[in-house]
Amino acid sequence: MATEAAPMSTADGDSAARRRAAGGTARGVARVAVLVAILVVVLYPLIWVLGSSLKSPTEVASNLSVIPQDPTWANYPDGWNYLSNISFGRFFWNSTVISMATVVANAVSCLLAAYAFARLRFRARRFWFAIMIGTLLLPSHVLIVPQYIMFNSFGWIDTPLPLIVPKLLATEAFFVFLMVQFMRGIPRELDDAAKIDGCSPFGVFRYVIVPLARPALVTTAIFSFIWTWNDFLTQLIYLPSVESYTVPIGLRLFIDSTGQTSLGPMFAMSVLSLLPVFLFFLAFQKMLVQGINTSGLKG
Repeated sequence: MATEAAPMSTADGDSAARRRAAGGTARGVARVAVLVAILVVVLYPLIWVLGSSLKSPTEVASNLSVIPQDPTWANYPDGWNYLSNISFGRFFWNSTVISMATVVANAVSCLLAAYAFARLRFRARRFWFAIMIGTLLLPSHVLIVPQYIMFNSFGWIDTPLPLIVPKLLATEAFFVFLMVQFMRGIPRELDDAAKIDGCSPFGVFRYVIVPLARPALVTTAIFSFIWTWNDFLTQLIYLPSVESYTVPIGLRLFIDSTGQTSLGPMFAMSVLSLLPVFLFFLAFQKMLVQGINTSGLKG
């Protein structure tokens, strides 16, 4: 009897294993299907804009489907040279200068401020840190009028200075808070070891904090670039002349005062405006996801 039961037990075990494998496969397929459905919903607006950029003006208004019936690339040169006296490349250059300068200004100033709050000891440190966090509760729109009056008295209107200089003063409290929280996770033993080797507070900042804070710096750089590149209201206020326009303001020029809209060229330039953000994120995504992976912390 024992010899006959053994093959039955083996068969039952194989059957159970096959059922578990089939159940795991079904769950895997279901998860993939859900992820694909979410991906389609998220990417649909982007795919629709891309398809619309290849439609003729009449087809944009009549064909609401994603795929154009008669694709045309004419919208791209038409949009690039839409204005007779200036090309759309000028707007790309203005946005690139302002965005890159903002990235550098935010990274440097916020890192210095975060180091002071996280590592240095000075009077009323917690009070000033609370004040800095409190600025996150203050809507930026309430500061537009006094800031405009101040920058106008400086003669900075219609220049990139109102968009860049304030970033040098660590005015982005969110990035300061992000870096402070990151630095609090760095062991203070590394600071003590650097001081034993003769490092001053600035030496600790340069040789210990800056190399280990790279993930926080990359996160700050990515969000600074994206937010600045897509900013519309602030740039519209401080950049009144067409020669100073950035990409978000330049896209508005495709709608004239009579309500006429050049949809095809506008969609084409909208697609091009997404490329710098995508390429910037693609270049730094590896550093963004790597987390804290440095020799100083692993040891």
